[in-house]
Amino acid sequence: MSTTESPSNYDNLESMPLSDLLLYMNDEDHRVAPAVKKVLPKIEGLVKAVAPRMKEGGRLFYIGAGTSGRLGIVDASECPPTFGVDYGLVIGLIAGGDTAVRKAVEFAEDNPDQAWEDMQIHQVNDNDTVIGIAASGRTPYVIGGVKKARANGLLTGCITCNSGSELAASAEHPIEVIVGPEFVTGSTRLKAGTAQKMVLNLLSTSIMIQLGKVRGNRMVDMQLSNDKLVDRGVKMVAAELHLPYEKAKDLLIQYGSVRKTIDQESS
Repeated sequence: MSTTESPSNYDNLESMPLSDLLLYMNDEDHRVAPAVKKVLPKIEGLVKAVAPRMKEGGRLFYIGAGTSGRLGIVDASECPPTFGVDYGLVIGLIAGGDTAVRKAVEFAEDNPDQAWEDMQIHQVNDNDTVIGIAASGRTPYVIGGVKKARANGLLTGCITCNSGSELAASAEHPIEVIVGPEFVTGSTRLKAGTAQKMVLNLLSTSIMIQLGKVRGNRMVDMQLSNDKLVDRGVKMVAAELHLPYEKAKDLLIQYGSVRKTIDQESS
């Protein structure tokens, strides 16, 4: 039996006091970060392979089903506002299409050919990378997409929470985060989902730093899409250029981005 389908270490959950439910779930969550730490060398290897390809015009595709697919879409959708990149640079695809983001699409994950077909509308090229996300490591949609991408010369990686899976064997850069049985048996939206989210955070943030999208520790290319982010941008400019808040705000509005403001006013 795979780790993610193994019986929970806890039983009779329906009769357990609420305080114990919360405590034990939180105890299980504490297993995630150490498991992720064990695979940091694997994550580093994938980042080192992906970043140069993206500098040459490559894109990053996440493919997944269910929770895994939604996590990939979340990470992809947050890259443009956070790092100022085009929406087509990091792309999240989910079995069943956009409908599946909000509502499960029955049997969509069972077609091993669909992920590659879904990628075709994006006109994939040799510099692109495909990362398959599947807690079980056995989702046909994900395995088929990774295999087809690799056969066509794309770089491939994966994030899974079982060891020795077909998905890991199919990818050049497998990341296997083994977090143990779920609190609710088989509910991989819990620890496995948390682990996948942590790995995605590490991957995309590290890649964007390698691409020059962070200066010092600041998101100098973030989109100024609401008052909170404008305020954050003003504070960045004020701190970097040693200016009063209102002066920094005037300059930021004038230039339209934190990076441009700092570069123009520092020159």
